[in-house]
Amino acid sequence: MDASTGAPVEGHGNAARPAPGSSQDPQRAALAPSTTAAEAPTLPDAPAIRAQVRAEVQALGAAAAADIPGLTAALKRIHGDARGLVRRAFEAGGPAEAAVAALSAITDGLIQGLLDLASTHVYPTPNPTKGEGMAVLAVGGYGRSELCPHSDIDLLFLVPYKRTPVGEQITEYLLYRLWDLGLKVGQATRTAGECIKLAQQDLTVSTALLEARLLWGDAAAAGDLEERYRKEIVHGHEATFIEAKLAERDGRHQRVGDSRYLLEPNVKEGKGGLRDLHTLGWIARFVYGGTDLVKPVQSGLITRRDLSTFRRSRAFLLAVRCHLHWLTGRAEDRLTLDVQPEIAARMGFRTRTRSMGVERFMKRYYLAAREVGNLTRIVCAALEEQHRRRPKFALPRFGLTRKRVDGFLIQGNRLALDDPKLFQQEPIKLLQLFHTADARGLDIHPATLAAVGQALPRIDAELRDDPQANRLFLEILTSRKDPAGTLTRMNEAGVLGRFVPDFGRIVGQMQHNLYHVYTTDEHTIRAIAILRQIEDGQLRDDLPLASELVPKLLSRRALFVALFLHDIGKGRGGRHAEVGAVIARKLCPRFGLLPEETETVVWLVAYHLLMSDTAFRRDLEDPKTIQDFVEVVQSPERLKLLLMLTVCDIRAVGPNVWNGWKGQLLRELHGEAEAALQSGDLRGRRASRANRAKAELAEALLAEPDGWWTQERIDRHLARHDPRYWLGFGTEDLVRHAELIRRTESQSLPIGIDFRVDKFRARSELLLYAPDHPGLFMKVAGAIALGGASIVDAHIFTTTDGTALDMLGFQDAGKHAAVDDPERFQRIRDNLIRALSGEIWLEKALAGRRSLPARADVFQVEPRVLLDNNASRTHTVIEVNGRDRPGLLFDLAKALKELGLVISSAHISTYGERVVDVFYVKDVFGMKVTVRSKVMKVQKQLTEALSLT
Repeated sequence: MDASTGAPVEGHGNAARPAPGSSQDPQRAALAPSTTAAEAPTLPDAPAIRAQVRAEVQALGAAAAADIPGLTAALKRIHGDARGLVRRAFEAGGPAEAAVAALSAITDGLIQGLLDLASTHVYPTPNPTKGEGMAVLAVGGYGRSELCPHSDIDLLFLVPYKRTPVGEQITEYLLYRLWDLGLKVGQATRTAGECIKLAQQDLTVSTALLEARLLWGDAAAAGDLEERYRKEIVHGHEATFIEAKLAERDGRHQRVGDSRYLLEPNVKEGKGGLRDLHTLGWIARFVYGGTDLVKPVQSGLITRRDLSTFRRSRAFLLAVRCHLHWLTGRAEDRLTLDVQPEIAARMGFRTRTRSMGVERFMKRYYLAAREVGNLTRIVCAALEEQHRRRPKFALPRFGLTRKRVDGFLIQGNRLALDDPKLFQQEPIKLLQLFHTADARGLDIHPATLAAVGQALPRIDAELRDDPQANRLFLEILTSRKDPAGTLTRMNEAGVLGRFVPDFGRIVGQMQHNLYHVYTTDEHTIRAIAILRQIEDGQLRDDLPLASELVPKLLSRRALFVALFLHDIGKGRGGRHAEVGAVIARKLCPRFGLLPEETETVVWLVAYHLLMSDTAFRRDLEDPKTIQDFVEVVQSPERLKLLLMLTVCDIRAVGPNVWNGWKGQLLRELHGEAEAALQSGDLRGRRASRANRAKAELAEALLAEPDGWWTQERIDRHLARHDPRYWLGFGTEDLVRHAELIRRTESQSLPIGIDFRVDKFRARSELLLYAPDHPGLFMKVAGAIALGGASIVDAHIFTTTDGTALDMLGFQDAGKHAAVDDPERFQRIRDNLIRALSGEIWLEKALAGRRSLPARADVFQVEPRVLLDNNASRTHTVIEVNGRDRPGLLFDLAKALKELGLVISSAHISTYGERVVDVFYVKDVFGMKVTVRSKVMKVQKQLTEALSLT
């Protein structure tokens, strides 16, 4: 039993078991750690260990009190032994709440014993006057007896009228001894009057005093301060305090990231973290008094189920924070990627067939954070409503303004219940509530949300199969107002996961990598929000093609449903797109979609990765790439829908994942596929495009003012390039290429280099004209890597006279944005010239560089090399998957050179710590790699290059 609450707890102090009938029972049962409370040793009782430590310190006596080095050694032993006992018991499975209470009690005993020694043996005052009395109080987290392993110890030295010499001596003696032990102590010496004055001016001081607890000294003085605090600070100021604490909470969320689904959440300060529970406790304590939430329950403000949720969430979050402090050896509150696997293991979350232990642990964390968010929102809003400041004068209300709609009351801008039993009697109203709120742009009253939580068991199989309920849900999902906002409210209230259990399985689900920033449910709802932004024209500048296509869609409902279901198959093993398609075929008829809409949704879910994989990993100038893509898509409407879904999916992954380069690739693929679908003659279109590009270039060159480009020179220039060259560039680029070739040759330069910044595509471009030779691409890749940039795509051409004309797109390796610094361009230019002349040993220069943060070392990516001779008619396509690092592309290009393979194009995609590089290659005779022994050798050497550290 939990010593402080009497609630049974699970192993490792994770959380109290959910109440029977809780809506989260199945999820939490699936996420429960492997150990049980019965296996956990008993943590020391707080009062007992407090008394024991105090007695041990007192027993050191007068001699030890005067011998500072000896005293310090003895204190370290006493303090270390006691804390070691707590740590061992906690890490063996003891509950976190008992652990933090025991750590607080140990500190109590230490401070009390030291103050006893100081006042009795070091600075004795046989007959102290009233003015020499002093009280020492614990404040802040220490005051509420919640001391995590490396938390600060906050003390208030309360003096009667003024500071006295003996009081200052005792204070100094205590502080120096605590500092000698390496403890972090925050302290203040004040009179009661000073405390009250500061509390009136400073919310932080007011909150700290709210939790003040007497440790030692004048109990009457401490009681007087508490009485004055209640009378002068609390009474009549409840509404002000509530408003201030809620505003403080909102500001804190903005500082640390206003989402509870961050990849590396802050356990204490983050949204849904411990500080949110503290805020709830502070408000309840300020308004109702007491030290817990029992009085708010008795007053009817919250239910016993809410109290159980509070205790369960607090126990789990405290356990995480304690493990985090002890594991890192400091007051660390950010749950970083490198510590997540270890804490998951310590808390008993083991890897299972379909999910890693760390992913199960983080899902449990996100579910706890969601519970905290629900609870604090409902309770704080109810308190705010109960204690809000009302106008001094108001017109009488006779009930005429109490407007009813769809069975609900409208109070201000909120929907409220007229009948508390409505949801129990008519479960469909649980869907109607959110439907009406979205349709009328209304908020939902906190008490109504509380009633929703209590009625969740009424969302059963019968309601899920109700056509009317599914009609309401489909209208919410496809709303032209704020479907994402409504879905978020439904998700946080638990309605969405109950009504669509397959969606409930991805709530709080994360993937342990650097690429996926949000949980799967959060990502899905963000994707729907992005689609609505496109519809409203808010992203026209960033997404011109998508914004142009969206009004032309004939299957709008199918697109929204496909977005809702596109990742619903994650976490079940196998390819999530295929699993999701099976789920979609089951759910779409239930939602009320027509058979043709169902087929469209199933296809979109099954192939939702096709367009991004093709655009980012294949050569769009290769006719076979477009042919294969079109054979799967088959219709212009599917092509439009797939583009929309792909754009929303990528933009919803994280804040820095989308960029203009990806947008341009998707536009190019869409344009090629659209033309192929319309004409049915891909080759003919490409031939006409090449001829048109040549004609437009010739016209532009003839118009150059200096007249250098004669028709004869233009014809020679056109004849130097192979047909593939003319398909990838516009006239402006082709002119730039021609001018670089002209300058290089007319000035007899060994190589020609030009840089360009493409801010819309969020990348820079290097244009290189140089004598072709084996290893040229390798050296270019190394020079760019030395400049702190990474190549994102490469187009490599060789003219008929054996000169290379290469275009390489690159971005800043850290920011994934265009490089626009002239000095950096010059550095890359110098590196490239020196590399081509052999002045730089690139292997040595690139050694030891790192692009990923050190904490990302926890991620392991298994190297994989695939050779495909069917993806292109003329080239072997090599796809390599591995862990990203500086110089990786250089090592891969070096391996390909040593294998005697010539790179025609390269396509680089980075997904957090994982990189997927695709190379179109031929051997030195211009043939594909087909001989089995050669294929195996290529795979072996590239795998070795991927494995280099």
